[in-house]
Amino acid sequence: MTARESYQGWRELPTILKVAIVIVFVQLFVAVAAPLLAPYDPLFQDVVARLSGPSWQHWLGTDRFGRDVLSRVLYGYRSSFAVAFAAVAISLSIGGTLGLLAAYYRGWIDRILSRIMDVLFAFPIILLAIGVIAVLGTGATSTIIAIAVVYTPIFARIVRGPALVLREAEFVAAIRSVGAGDARILLGHILPNLLGVILVQTSLLLSSAILVEASLSFLGLGTQPPTPSLGLMLVEGRNYLALAPWDSIFSGLGILFAAFGFNFLGDCLRDQLDPRLRD
Repeated sequence: MTARESYQGWRELPTILKVAIVIVFVQLFVAVAAPLLAPYDPLFQDVVARLSGPSWQHWLGTDRFGRDVLSRVLYGYRSSFAVAFAAVAISLSIGGTLGLLAAYYRGWIDRILSRIMDVLFAFPIILLAIGVIAVLGTGATSTIIAIAVVYTPIFARIVRGPALVLREAEFVAAIRSVGAGDARILLGHILPNLLGVILVQTSLLLSSAILVEASLSFLGLGTQPPTPSLGLMLVEGRNYLALAPWDSIFSGLGILFAAFGFNFLGDCLRDQLDPRLRD
């Protein structure tokens, strides 16, 4: 695709979808470029300036240890996005594969996989994530695995439904009649037709994963100090709300905008890709 074709395709997108893409892109840029954008080392402690308000030296103030809040928020974005993307990627790979296999082969494979997913669905998201972390221990890696376990059945169910319909489609029967193997049918014909559904669900679950990561960090089970984390900053600043609320305020706003961006993008993609929702 040439640059001119890309520009033309961008112009044809709905305005609201462009806004959602820009919001997400800006936040991703902030997370990736945090080392370049942060004015201070997020771990540097300026004891003299502790709990100081927003100023020219510290645009968003400092926390109880004199660490720059702006720098920690930028690195917090980096930590939250890293955990969310890794967890969703793992759950998509495992859950999507299980959903495809269950829909295509059906029979006992479908029954066994569906019952396993039902068992995981029976647990509340946070409770199941806490249970996984209780077994593995606290930390970013355990948080990634916990969120991946929670979201695997969601992807499995999301993929399985449309895949069941596509399995019985005429074009799949025609491909099978000319001797195409199962792998070619699944990867070359069924999976490409599920990309729209997968893309929308991935965007929505990224939003949810950011909230779950922040919740686990708030409870002391996710990212551990001194690594910057938006949820961790929120809980660290709650004892100083009356004296210096900016640590909690700006970290909370960071969580809000991060989750909003991906949720907004998911809604816009769903409206754009689902023909039933088009005007």
